Amino acid sequence: MGLPLRWEVDAEQLQRNLLRFTRLMHPDFFATAEPEERELAERGSAELNQAFKLLSSDVRRADWLLTELGGPTDQDERQMPQAFLMEVLEWNETLEAARESQQGSAERGALGTLKETLAAERVSLLASVASKLTPLPEAGAAALREVRRDLNAVRYIDRALAELEELRLEGAAS
Repeated sequence: MGLPLRWEVDAEQLQRNLLRFTRLMHPDFFATAEPEERELAERGSAELNQAFKLLSSDVRRADWLLTELGGPTDQDERQMPQAFLMEVLEWNETLEAARESQQGSAERGALGTLKETLAAERVSLLASVASKLTPLPEAGAAALREVRRDLNAVRYIDRALAELEELRLEGAAS
């Protein structure tokens, strides 16, 4: 995408580069070209969109940077930060209570509070990831394992937030 390899991404520059490269390879501009050229334009356009999606997401970008720097995959390192694990127990209790009884306003209030707490924790974890990836550590550095643990926690939060949304929708439907 024409950007330097680093954690920070200039969102406006990323968007400008996407538009510039799209104008060069969008399949619509190759409608009358040979089939091989059309296929190449389609593949290039799809890869460009995937790259944009990756770079515009903090979590995906951090995961990709870990791979580029030889850091652990989510299969290699499954742990989460220790302090985070203590909070997970409390959050799971709130989620379990909500699953069992969606009718009470107390549960809905607890779910709203849990959603705010999870969203704030997600922001905090991504700030931690940013600090560990700025500047980029050396390939194989110990900080990369810590980044993976933070990303594992972010993924847990994303799943919990999705479940909260499902519970909210189920409650609204009933």
